[in-house]
Amino acid sequence: MIRKTSGIVLSSIRYKDTSIIVKIFTRELGLKSYLINGVRSIGKGSKMALYQPLTLLDLVVYNKENSGLQRISEAKLQRAHQRIPFDFSRTSIALFMTEVINRNIYENYQNELLFDFLAESVIALDQGETLLAHFPLVFLIEKAKYLGFSPEDAEGFLSESNNQPFTLEELPVTLNYLQKLLDEKFQCCEKISGSLRRKLLDHLLDFYAQHMENPSSFKSLAIIRQVME
Repeated sequence: MIRKTSGIVLSSIRYKDTSIIVKIFTRELGLKSYLINGVRSIGKGSKMALYQPLTLLDLVVYNKENSGLQRISEAKLQRAHQRIPFDFSRTSIALFMTEVINRNIYENYQNELLFDFLAESVIALDQGETLLAHFPLVFLIEKAKYLGFSPEDAEGFLSESNNQPFTLEELPVTLNYLQKLLDEKFQCCEKISGSLRRKLLDHLLDFYAQHMENPSSFKSLAIIRQVME
């Protein structure tokens, strides 16, 4: 069956000489793996740029039930990134986002509300006015809502975790900051020390690890911590 859908590219691996297998989180069909032949060929006709992480696509796909690898009939760029590929901080955050997404969804998992949030997050990351220092924290906090394990309030993000890394002096500041992130989301402009932001990042990742089947460390963590200085 041929279906039209929007998609967010998550990852790709090489397959044979000129092909790739790409994972795309689609809005209507969920997470799918697609085999794309000849895309790595050299020349003007190459379409590898379409399958970079967090690229937003409009797709026409062949959707076969009970089939592992699917095929794409047509792929068009939905929105060209203006800053993400050319800005080290944004590229680093994009890699972090991709790693977080890949850890929390599985093949055929479908969630239109989550898809819409992820697409909005990618667009926000590409906008010049977005404050990057807060971005990874807002992304983790908001994404937890769509995955069904978000606490009801700021205090819950601290009390529902196994670990408590904050000092008594840091707790009220952290709670106030968390509430600002919850209320203002990507528009948050609260001024707070880089060390406390990084401590909160570690805490939120620990919180996520309690809800993941594979709670291993994130490869992009060292880089993302530099972005948040």
